[in-house]
Amino acid sequence: MHVTTIGYAPGAYDLFHIGHLNVLKHAKQRCDYLIAGVVSDEMLELARGRAPMIPLAERLEIVRNIGFVDEVHAEVVPDKLDTWGELRFHRFFKGDDWRGTPKGEDLERRFAEVGVEVIYFPYTMHTSSTALRRALALLEGTGEREEVQ
Repeated sequence: MHVTTIGYAPGAYDLFHIGHLNVLKHAKQRCDYLIAGVVSDEMLELARGRAPMIPLAERLEIVRNIGFVDEVHAEVVPDKLDTWGELRFHRFFKGDDWRGTPKGEDLERRFAEVGVEVIYFPYTMHTSSTALRRALALLEGTGEREEVQ
């Protein structure tokens, strides 16, 4: 099989919801081979200051079993260009909540230097893992998730 366009769609994919599915579905429509990057627990803690609700191994298994995902990649480094160096994708997919932000503009500039196109998809406003996390915390009555020892 000759693959002409490789796409990469990174995300936490924690508390998997329709917004995640939409990003992956739209990404697959824009490439021949889709790699979903699942951000590791350690990288999420570094970036967001908290652990995911669902552990990496389970998030990888969930995303791996989505029909239009060709490959999953555990993302264990903070720099997306390091990930590109390993996977050599042509298109990078991200929610449009990054568009126009300093992080997004830096990412676009750095990827342009190696010939990677950054494509944004609409952010699903009515559903987010952050909102789901808040709702679960309220249901638990703690305001925060208790850590399991």
